[in-house]
Amino acid sequence: MRKLIVMLLAIMMVAVPVFAGGASEGGSSETINLVLSEVHAEGYPTTLADYEFARLVNERSNGRINIQVYSGGTLYGEETGSIEALQIGDLAFARVSASPVASYVPALNVIQLPYLYRDADHMWAVLNGEIGQQMLADIQTSGSGLVGLAYYDAGARNFYTVKPVRSLEDMKGLKIRLQNNAMMVEMAELLGANGVTGIGPNDVYSAIQQGTIDGAENNWPTYESMGDYEAAPYFTLDAHTRVPEILLASEAIMNTLSEEDQQLIKECAKETQEYEIEQWNLREKSAEEKVTAAGVEVIELSAEELAKFQERMAPLYTKYGAGYEDIIASIQNDY
Repeated sequence: MRKLIVMLLAIMMVAVPVFAGGASEGGSSETINLVLSEVHAEGYPTTLADYEFARLVNERSNGRINIQVYSGGTLYGEETGSIEALQIGDLAFARVSASPVASYVPALNVIQLPYLYRDADHMWAVLNGEIGQQMLADIQTSGSGLVGLAYYDAGARNFYTVKPVRSLEDMKGLKIRLQNNAMMVEMAELLGANGVTGIGPNDVYSAIQQGTIDGAENNWPTYESMGDYEAAPYFTLDAHTRVPEILLASEAIMNTLSEEDQQLIKECAKETQEYEIEQWNLREKSAEEKVTAAGVEVIELSAEELAKFQERMAPLYTKYGAGYEDIIASIQNDY
């Protein structure tokens, strides 16, 4: 059904000739219509950044390139679906988590290792530095059919559940919804929980209500915007991962554009990063205030219990950090 919708959109958005004032001599005057898929709702920080990206591209191209943003999972309820559409050229852009992209660029698992970063500033120093930018470039050279355009903030991910988690023992046996990423599943298992994948972010609330899962893990804005706090009113601040978002493009579609237009798109995407971070910080604060006012219990683990969570992650560093030991050491010591 979603593929049919995308095909209909493509038919309706056929490029039409226009007279774009200010177009360079010899340049195309044809309007290029492209689609961007976003699973988050209107007003969400990444969605706002999507619209800013579309605005900048349209403005810098003198109206030649139009990007239509479809939010709230209108086209694809799961990010893996939008990634597949990008790969075959059925979709031009998608904002996704770095987690599923790691299936194509394993090095991305390194920057998602649990308890890797001291704080947000530490993460951004890494992502905007040589390590992060090389990984972004590796997406295109991986043969995945994807192009990495820019990183967006997604804050720290924490567990939220139907019963309080105040210790490692409390995690035992809980069914926790996770992103479609093998390392995240193993993380849950090492903590004594059962990782559940295949549930889109828009379906977490109902899955909790139906007892399919006992909770999930995500950031403050998602917890609030999806209404998950109503079904799972215990939010445990362990900040196990800081998984960045990535704005992706379809390599197949990018290759149909001129080199100048490809560069314009990449530059506009980079410019939206700081905008998204600003929007993220504002939304994170308001989301926390809203859910705590609604009666959510925010649980801060003791230093002793947090250390137990961290110690359980050693096998992940050994497995997913294999071959990347120098990068891990650099992240921990040089930034």
